[in-house]
Amino acid sequence: MGCRCSKLSLCCWGSHFKSTVLEPPDLENGGKNDRGPSSAAAVPGFGEFRLEELREATMGFSADRIVSEHGEKAPNVVYQGTLDNGRRIAVKRFNKSAWPDTRQFLEEARAVGQLRSERLANLIGCCFEGDERLLVAEFMPNETLAKHLFHWDNQPMKWAMRLRVALYLAQALEYCGSRGRALYHDLNAYRVLFDQDGNPRLSCFGLMKNSRDGKSYSTNLAFTPPEYMRTGRVTPESVVYSFGTLLLDLLSGKHIPPSHALDLIRGKNFLMLMDSCLEGHFSTDDGTELVRLASRCLQYEPRERPNAKSLVIALTALQKETEVPSYELMNIPRGHPSSIQQLSLTPLGEACSRLDLTAIHEILEKVGYKDDEGIANELSFQMWTDQMQETLNSKKHGDSAFRGKDFGRAIDCYTQFIDGGTMISPTVFARRCLSYLMNDKPQEALGDAMQAQVVSPEWSTAYYLQAAALFGLGMDTDAQETLKDGTLLEAKKNRRD
Repeated sequence: MGCRCSKLSLCCWGSHFKSTVLEPPDLENGGKNDRGPSSAAAVPGFGEFRLEELREATMGFSADRIVSEHGEKAPNVVYQGTLDNGRRIAVKRFNKSAWPDTRQFLEEARAVGQLRSERLANLIGCCFEGDERLLVAEFMPNETLAKHLFHWDNQPMKWAMRLRVALYLAQALEYCGSRGRALYHDLNAYRVLFDQDGNPRLSCFGLMKNSRDGKSYSTNLAFTPPEYMRTGRVTPESVVYSFGTLLLDLLSGKHIPPSHALDLIRGKNFLMLMDSCLEGHFSTDDGTELVRLASRCLQYEPRERPNAKSLVIALTALQKETEVPSYELMNIPRGHPSSIQQLSLTPLGEACSRLDLTAIHEILEKVGYKDDEGIANELSFQMWTDQMQETLNSKKHGDSAFRGKDFGRAIDCYTQFIDGGTMISPTVFARRCLSYLMNDKPQEALGDAMQAQVVSPEWSTAYYLQAAALFGLGMDTDAQETLKDGTLLEAKKNRRD
């Protein structure tokens, strides 16, 4: 749910909101052990989005953009999306009957939207139109704790990183509690996300229930706090119980039912809990202390469980390799999502990744207008006779300037063509985009690449050019993700062909 955001892109953020924008309180750092640059500093105030903006950002709520655990089968689906200014977002779309009372939904969303911490994937907006209810949060590009613990590819999570995850989550809960939001619904490994620097963050979505009257726990009943089973209510102590199940996940690398884990602990067999991948990488004292903390969190009686503040104190004392950034412990190249590494880029994608404007120009010139085939341009006879020739002439002059590398004139001619409004051409937007890049105007270039995507949603060239503009804006993380989107679209097209 997150990204880097240049000052240039932030200056146009306000254009994506309705007039009501709430200023955030002072940013919290969630603790003194921060490593790497803060992305919380670039988080805008909470605002209201239009449904059409979010529809465009998620490619029409495409199934290809779903990032939530159970895909389309989930009652409330989470999508990744990209706004016009290049900021990547996570969008949670509620079941249509989840929040019938608009006022209640907005009050809850605004309350969560006032929180700002580097330990959270922060809520930056919401949408309520008709029966639609959506939340908008920072996008975190480096997967979930569940992925890194249970389904890792290259290496298991290191002991020092597991301790850091535990501390950062405890700090997140302590911060939320200090701001009057101590209740967290269904805390589990899928709610823990990793930002561009490999730091763990708690998803803000769990700070709101999935519906006004809905259940607070959707996980297996074996992991549900015992008092919730009796009363159906979540309390701060219930959240600590769920934190204890997360500690078990970190210890074992598996999702072990608390009852089974407590049997092992009582039988002095806690080493059987430990992830075999960690053998030789932690001291018995540290393992014993983390197991002790987990067992305290999982006490049957809520009043016997520790509070978040005492968890932070205990976990701070256990930290290892504090000078090593999270992205190194996680083996994530800094600022780049882990899934980008294996991409096989096309020539245009490769040129955009290098911001090689000369190579991009050669490719666009060679391709010409063949990708405009099939774009609907409905014109009346009157429009044809009165405006078509002038429109075609402006495009012709723009093409001549583009071919001759007179990019300033190309911008003027293509602008005249676009403003004429009689024809729509994604290729013209693409060519003006590159012309803007040639004139060192990456923000304008990004706007044109986004417009090309609107006209032709599955055109990979639009994504590649967005990536080039984002690289020009210094938003490398977002550029890499957009390159990935373009590559996947092109591969999908090639399979169809």
